[in-house]
Amino acid sequence: MKTLRNIALALVFTITALTTSAFSADLENTLYLDVAAGRVTIKLRPDLAPNHVAQIKKLAREGFYDGVVFHRVIPGFMAQTGDPTGTGSGGSKYPDLKAEFTDANFSRGVLGMARSQSPDSANSQFFIMFAEGAFLNGQYTVFGEVTEGMEHIDAVKKGSKSNNGIVDKPDKMIKLQVAADAQ
Repeated sequence: MKTLRNIALALVFTITALTTSAFSADLENTLYLDVAAGRVTIKLRPDLAPNHVAQIKKLAREGFYDGVVFHRVIPGFMAQTGDPTGTGSGGSKYPDLKAEFTDANFSRGVLGMARSQSPDSANSQFFIMFAEGAFLNGQYTVFGEVTEGMEHIDAVKKGSKSNNGIVDKPDKMIKLQVAADAQ
């Protein structure tokens, strides 16, 4: 009887340890994006874009994104941010990344890396899709998706389509952090 009880306890401890480990891994690949309207939870996709995910997490941990504006927001398309200059031409101090294009679909809530004409020019800027954008599939790197709080992204101040989404007095990211580091 004691042996059966010991086996059962060992099984419970093993399952608890595995569950805790899996949960911790989830937090390491989850971002919390705080905007004026509330918190947005983002699931990162290192399975699709390991180098892009690593760079986003490194920048988030450095506080790079805190206070950065949504400089280009096109209604019915996407909200773009991640440029510390707020002009759409800035980036981080780190080298640009090689493209990690996949066949992942650019649907509502998907996060993609912004880039110039060169496929290997993504750095710190990214966008969040308001709607389906299949024409981007295979042309831009998908690195995450909103899992909670998309209504807060919907509330971000928008520019006009006629002005390529440039926003006058834009909203900003209050804080972007890796969930494993959240306090």
